[in-house]
Amino acid sequence: MASSRVRPTLWAISDLHLGHPENQALFLRLAPSTPDDWLIVAGDVSERSGTIVQALAHLAHHFAQVIWTPGNHDLWTHPADPLTLRGVARYDWLVERCRHHGVITPEDEFPVWRGPGGPAVVAPLFTLYDFSVHLPSHPGQSDDDIILNDYALLHTDPYPSVIEWCAARVAYSRERLDALGDLPVVLVDHYPLVAEPLLNLFHRGLAPWSATAATARWHLEHKTLAVVYGHLHMPQRAVYDGVRFEEVSVGAPREWARRPTPPGLRPILPAPKRSLFRRGVTPA
Repeated sequence: MASSRVRPTLWAISDLHLGHPENQALFLRLAPSTPDDWLIVAGDVSERSGTIVQALAHLAHHFAQVIWTPGNHDLWTHPADPLTLRGVARYDWLVERCRHHGVITPEDEFPVWRGPGGPAVVAPLFTLYDFSVHLPSHPGQSDDDIILNDYALLHTDPYPSVIEWCAARVAYSRERLDALGDLPVVLVDHYPLVAEPLLNLFHRGLAPWSATAATARWHLEHKTLAVVYGHLHMPQRAVYDGVRFEEVSVGAPREWARRPTPPGLRPILPAPKRSLFRRGVTPA
């Protein structure tokens, strides 16, 4: 008789944006399917440092392993946040708090998922953006409010701008990936590593704030099982160059409330059946 035991799963989610009460309620319902489940959190937990730490600590208490990489909102120095650290100092503070709770960050040794679909290295990256990605024009105007929020709140000290910080992060991440062994890898970043998903943006003027061209071939240079990202608030599954890309964001309530199913955890490994996705983009 076949076993009915539920197998462990490597899950992913991003863009929880816990400043919204509806998202807080959704967050409290997140739970593993087995005690051995892992969870990837691909950025934008909150604009408040305390909320980020509390949320990741809560998840670490329930999942066997939590892996986090920062989104742009996580790095904001918001006027309402008691933590006034900026730029690299703020990121370093979040990294240390994550380590205190056993959460793996882009500064830690990459863990190896040995459950179903593995073994596979799970590589959390932190690359930012550098305005090198541009797309054909699209009807409508770019959302300048979102752009200006980063300009006002995402500080890059001691780097003079996000371009230099992005270059440093890309070089550091590239060096770490180049040192990987022969195991397959799941690449994790807040931003898509390629430009193709950005073609689905209604406001294509947001594309320069959404990626860097420097990462465009990373999924081809390694034995990549999947690329996990968020940021776009467009949950979808796609295949580019034969590699599965998973956008796993929740987004704002006004966005996810219109979807046919409520947001939740996305299974990354074991991989979904090939019949569930096709080349190009499919809603997830």
